[in-house]
Amino acid sequence: MSCSSPLIDAFNRRISYLRLSVTDRCDLRCTYCMPEAMQFLPKKDVLSLEELHKLSLAFIARGITKIRLTGGEPLVRRDVVELITALGRKLGDGLEELTLTTNGTRLAEFADQIAAAGVKRINVSLDTLDSALFQQLSRRDRLGKVLQGIAAAKEAGLKVKINAVALKALNEEELPFLIEWAHAQGHDITLIEVMPLGEVEGERVEHYLPLTAVRDRLEAMWTLDESDFRTGGPSRYVTVRETGGRLGFITPLTNNFCAGCNRIRVTATGQLYACLGGSEMVDLRAPLRSDNPDALLDAALDEAMRIKPEKHHFRIEAGAGPAQPRHMSVTGG
Repeated sequence: MSCSSPLIDAFNRRISYLRLSVTDRCDLRCTYCMPEAMQFLPKKDVLSLEELHKLSLAFIARGITKIRLTGGEPLVRRDVVELITALGRKLGDGLEELTLTTNGTRLAEFADQIAAAGVKRINVSLDTLDSALFQQLSRRDRLGKVLQGIAAAKEAGLKVKINAVALKALNEEELPFLIEWAHAQGHDITLIEVMPLGEVEGERVEHYLPLTAVRDRLEAMWTLDESDFRTGGPSRYVTVRETGGRLGFITPLTNNFCAGCNRIRVTATGQLYACLGGSEMVDLRAPLRSDNPDALLDAALDEAMRIKPEKHHFRIEAGAGPAQPRHMSVTGG
C-alpha cells in the first residue's frame, strides 16, 4: 500500500480526523475524569515533540486533514507551542484544520501564539460558572483563570466552543444559564454525557444525566431549530432561536453516533486507539523508534483500519465499572 493511500476502515469509512494527545498530565483533577491521586505516566514513556510531529506528518500523508491536540491538558506540556507552530506550517499543505481542546487554565498565556500558528478555533472545557462548584468538580480553585483564558482567546481572534459535561444534581440546574452565558459571549456550546472511562472515586452513574432529558427541558424553555452544521466530530447541533447561538449534543450513551465515525485517537505514548470506547489498539511508538519508521508506521496504520470496530458499546449502571480501564486523560479527550 502506498504512502498516499487514504485511511479507510473495514466499514468503508474515510478516516480524516486525528485526535492526538500530547500529554496525560493535567493541572485539574475533575472528579468524573480521574482520581485526586492520579498516577501519571513516566516521562520516558511519552512521545517527544519531535516524534509527535513526525507521527502527525505520517498521518497527513495518509489523508488526515484535521488534527486536534488533546491531553490531559495540552498546554501544560513544555514547549507544546513549538509543536503547534510546526503543525501550523502544514495548513493548506494537506492539513485543513489544526485545533485543540483545553481546560483554559493556561490559555491567557498562550492564546496569541496559538492564533499566530494558524489555529482558528478551540474547545474549552467548562462545566460551571459557579466558583464553589468549579472547585468541587475540578478539586482546584481556578475558575478565574479559565474565564481569563476564554476572554484572551476571544481577544486573539480564536473561535471558542465551550464543552460542558452534564452532571445530574451538580450542574443540572445551571445548564440553561451556562448556555445563555456562552451565547451572550459569542461562543458555541456543546453538552456532553459523562463517559465511563477509567476508575474514579464514587459511581459515575450517580451523576449520569441523559441528554434526552436535558433537551426535553430546554425545549420547554426555548425553540431549538435543527442545524446541519458540523465540525467533523460527533456533536449534533441546534440553533437556539431565542439566543441566536449554536448548541451541540454529544450522546455516547443515549444515541450512539458511530455510523459516520471519521476519527482515531493516539495517546501521548503512541498507542493508536481505533475507538474511544474499545480496546482495539495498535502501537505506533515502536515503529516510530525503529530503523524503518516509514514502512512500519504505514503497516501499523493499515492494521488500525482493519481492526477499527463498527461502534462502541458504552453502558453506565451501578456496579458495572468503566467501559475501559484507561482514563480519558490517557486516551486523549
